[in-house]
Amino acid sequence: MAVKIRLARRGRKKLAKYDVVVADARSPRDGKFIEKLGTYNPLTVPATIELNDEKAFQWLMNGAQPSDTVKAMLSYRGVMLRKHLQIGVVKGAITQEQADAKLAAWVKEKEAKIQAKRESVSKSKMDSAKARKEAETKVKEARAEAIRKKAEVAAAPVAEAPAEGAAENTEA
Repeated sequence: MAVKIRLARRGRKKLAKYDVVVADARSPRDGKFIEKLGTYNPLTVPATIELNDEKAFQWLMNGAQPSDTVKAMLSYRGVMLRKHLQIGVVKGAITQEQADAKLAAWVKEKEAKIQAKRESVSKSKMDSAKARKEAETKVKEARAEAIRKKAEVAAAPVAEAPAEGAAENTEA
């Protein structure tokens, strides 16, 4: 029996969420599965991946084949690197301590990159909101100025007309 780690869709139209599942390769996409490993939400920035790394690693070491998307997710989370390092340990190329140190360093670096991405996204959102507010304030001030000038123009001829009449009376 060929076992695959793949995505099973759920959620409504245009708001898809996915479950990461281990299933028989012959079963349908949203059909029967062996075990659920986590969830994937591609609509957030960056995409939200909640995955049981230990279970995914165990299934990979037992021979489960990930789909292309799941393989990219596992690489993103470091599970594929862990598998690669573990195979090196099994073959005797490196020790378990060296493999664990390499994986820990990679995970630390990756977390820093992810945090920087989140901060840049939130900063860009705040900057765009600030720019929109400033533009809105400028438009509001321009409208207020136009209304003020219009009121001055409307009030000026009314004030000048009686003043001119009063000046003519004083001359006579």
